[in-house]
Amino acid sequence: MVAMTATRAGTTTMRAFVHHEYGSPEVLELAELERPDVGEGEVLVRVHAASVNPVDWHGLTGTPYLVHLVGGLRRPRNPRIGGDFAGVVEAVGSAVTRFQPGDEVFGVRHGALAEYVTVAEDGAIAPKPENLSFEQAGAVGVAALTALQGLRDKGRARPGEQVLINGASGGVGTFAIQLAKAFGAEVTGVCSTGNVDTALALGADRVIDYTKEDFTRCGLRFDLMLDIAGGRSWRECKRVLAEGARVIVVGGPKTNRWLGSFSDLIKMRLAAIGSGRRVSFFIAKPNREDLTTLGELLEAGTLTPVIDRRYELEEVPAALAYLGEWHARGKIVITV
Repeated sequence: MVAMTATRAGTTTMRAFVHHEYGSPEVLELAELERPDVGEGEVLVRVHAASVNPVDWHGLTGTPYLVHLVGGLRRPRNPRIGGDFAGVVEAVGSAVTRFQPGDEVFGVRHGALAEYVTVAEDGAIAPKPENLSFEQAGAVGVAALTALQGLRDKGRARPGEQVLINGASGGVGTFAIQLAKAFGAEVTGVCSTGNVDTALALGADRVIDYTKEDFTRCGLRFDLMLDIAGGRSWRECKRVLAEGARVIVVGGPKTNRWLGSFSDLIKMRLAAIGSGRRVSFFIAKPNREDLTTLGELLEAGTLTPVIDRRYELEEVPAALAYLGEWHARGKIVITV
């Protein structure tokens, strides 16, 4: 074990948000916990910035009820919350070779809405791009990984293809526009009026304002659709899908209290059978290799995080309440 260096008035504790029941952001508590020991293959990170994602909302509220099967039937099995982080390595285990104290890093680790997190050296952690602030790096995590893996791995985006991003203004959508362009695709984004200029500035070739136009009647044909917003039936979506098109579902309305957007996915997959198109759903898998890839794109300026609002650690309940309105433009960042 590596000895801890006492900080913050000589203590070896840390502040971290926890919740011991499912509910609204009001059930969150800013608790004083023991700072974690660092194992021989682990890295201790002093968190400087974090961000919140829909997965945090679902884990907090226990909705849809399907969440209870994973997180705990009656109460949260793990009371910690958060995932995305960026910070500075404070200590490393005896077997760690990739990192050393003082390194600036970013990544994904459950419980990141805290002053410290421990991460396995081979886990979802990578060097922070030098041209990014901690706030920008803390906004990458789950959203950028979802966009990358959805387009590259599940969607197999190829140069010259027509790509539709339904829900182009949120955390995943803003990264997806830029990544699809980096893959050489021609990109059409779907968002509301107030987000059209942002989508165009990020590189979208065209943007459909869903408050004024029905994208399923735009007259275009797409090879790949990244469906973040959901809300449309298979019959509607099929109108704009080319033969052999791929539909990758990463989000959608949470109207079904038991299954959430999974109920719509099941309907779409069943309806798509025999259509010559493929519908898939996935959840991002945080890993070091993909974070490193994102870091290189960020370093090169190919990818830029879009930040909507910033909150202090003490304001996490307010940040999650805003997230729960489902109107964020880009990411919601927490300064720790």
